[in-house]
Amino acid sequence: MNFLTALEWEALALSLQVAFWAVVGSLPLGIAIAWALARREFWGKTLLNGLVHLPLVIPPVAVGYLLLVMLGRRGFLGAWLYDVFGVTIAFSWKGAAVAAAVMAFPLMVRAIRLSLENVDRGLETAARTLGAGRVSVFLRITLPLTAPGVLAGSILAFARALGEFGATITFVANIPGETRTLPIALYSVIQSPGGEDAAMRLLLISVGLAIFALGVSEFLSRRISAQIGVGNRP
Repeated sequence: MNFLTALEWEALALSLQVAFWAVVGSLPLGIAIAWALARREFWGKTLLNGLVHLPLVIPPVAVGYLLLVMLGRRGFLGAWLYDVFGVTIAFSWKGAAVAAAVMAFPLMVRAIRLSLENVDRGLETAARTLGAGRVSVFLRITLPLTAPGVLAGSILAFARALGEFGATITFVANIPGETRTLPIALYSVIQSPGGEDAAMRLLLISVGLAIFALGVSEFLSRRISAQIGVGNRP
C-alpha cells in the first residue's frame, strides 16, 4: 500500500534535496562568519551580526522578494549569472535551496558561534607556542572542538530548510517537480477541495522529519561532546 502519491513522494524528495544543498552550500560561510563574530573585533561587526540574523525578524516573504530582486533574471546578480554562466537561480530548485539557506543561516551561525566561544583558547595558544600556524591550529584544534556546534547548527539548519515556505514560494513560485517542496505541497492541497487527507499526510511527514532531525542533532552533539571532553560543562 502506498502511503503517499507520486506527487507527494516527489515533494518529499525535492525537500530533502533542497535542504541538503542549503546546508552544504552555506556551511563554509557559516563557519567563517561565526568565527569572525566570536573571535574578532572590527568595524561593522554589529552590522554584520544584524544582517546575519535579519531573516529571523523580517517576514519570509520580504526575504523572498529581496532574493527575487537580486537573483531574478533581471536582478543585478541574477542577470550577471545568466549572461556570464547561463545560470538561472529564480524559479528553480537551486533558488529554493538558496532561499532555504538564507532563512536557516542565522540558526547555523548562532550554534557555531556559541560553540566557538566555549572553546578553551589556552589550547590554541599552547599550540601556537609550539610552532603551529594559525590555519593548522584552526583545523586541528579549534574546528574539532567546535564540532558539536557545527553539527547542531547544520542539523538545525537542515530542519529549518525543510520547513521553509514564505521566502521559497515568493522567490521560486510553486512549480511541481521543480520548486514544490513539502510546505508548498501542503499549502497546495489545503487550497484544493477534498485535500484534507493529503494535507494530514504531509503534515505528519513534516513534523516527523523535524522531530527526527532535532533528535539526531541532540544525540550526535552529546556523543561528540563526550568524546572531546566538553560534554559535562554546565
